[in-house]
Amino acid sequence: MKTNLSKPRIAIVGLGFGAEFIPIYQRHPHAELTAICQRNPELLDKVGEKFGVAKRYRDYDELLKDPDVDAVHINTPIPNHAEQTLKALKAGKHVACTVPMATTVEECRAIVELTRETGLQYMMMETVVYAREFLFMQQLYREGNLGRLQFLIATHQQDMDGWPGYWPGLPPMHYATHCVGPVLGLGRHEAESVSCFGSGRIREEMHACYGSPFAVETTHIRFRDSDLCAHVYRSLFDVARQYRESFEVYGSKQSVEWPLIEGQPLVLHTAKKPEPEIPSEIEYPDFGHLLPKEIAPFTRAGVYSGEEHLSFTQGSGHGGSHPHLVHQFVQLLRGEGEGYPNAVQSANITLTGILAHQSALQGGIPLRLPEWSLQ
Repeated sequence: MKTNLSKPRIAIVGLGFGAEFIPIYQRHPHAELTAICQRNPELLDKVGEKFGVAKRYRDYDELLKDPDVDAVHINTPIPNHAEQTLKALKAGKHVACTVPMATTVEECRAIVELTRETGLQYMMMETVVYAREFLFMQQLYREGNLGRLQFLIATHQQDMDGWPGYWPGLPPMHYATHCVGPVLGLGRHEAESVSCFGSGRIREEMHACYGSPFAVETTHIRFRDSDLCAHVYRSLFDVARQYRESFEVYGSKQSVEWPLIEGQPLVLHTAKKPEPEIPSEIEYPDFGHLLPKEIAPFTRAGVYSGEEHLSFTQGSGHGGSHPHLVHQFVQLLRGEGEGYPNAVQSANITLTGILAHQSALQGGIPLRLPEWSLQ
């Protein structure tokens, strides 16, 4: 299967959050935005007219028959991810998919096996591992400033009350990639085993939705072939907390902490200094220099093109990660990029959350991730 496409032709599936990526693909010098797909005809035409996309599909299966589409970028609800990914791979299309990869162990395995059989590329579009804060932390680590990694902590807290459909009662760790992704992604580690405890209780009427009562799930992750472990925790309902994605990296020389409120400086701690001088606030760049100049402006919140701004849901959002995700996927299809996380890495990240919830239901017993989810 050809994976060194000089200018991959992309179709975007799902146009709520997915519409954010259209102008980025359109301006990428080595990609072509070929088609869009959305069941709602009014939204499909609204987005198509706004961005000048002529080829529009309401039927996903019809889209997959299009020989002018090399890859699909899936931005649909969580329950659809695995089914649509598997359909695309069977149709010979490469896949980028928003998080999480799937909702069951079996679905994750099927995707991994199909990519191995076909040679097609898969990338889970995890935003946190391309957010400007994370990229700065990763730069500190790779340059050796942090010294030996000693411990990692990440959290994702969000109040999902009022969200429709499948959201009420969702087990916190079933949607945990935003906190699992950074702890594994920093040093490209793999989760070997997890142990998780549930804490607190959500409202009784939500218990039956997924058979889960937990307000918070808190998980320890042991890394493969490493003395390192990480702690992550996640909440979705009945926890009083402003939206939060955070990441703390503790090293032997320096440690760095993601601010509790978006936009605040990172806090850098340096060893062997007098106690009051250990912490310092540090600014970080937007990392647009890592991107083609045509899409670098998208790392700045809300930028569309020059003075224009998007009117959809997230702007460039998610810490400026969207153009990095597009560029990584395009480069992967051109045979030039890492495309982190790939199918196996995405399964490892997603299964960490799925198995963590299973651990919590069994009182916190350690559960080992399957061998096929390790590189």
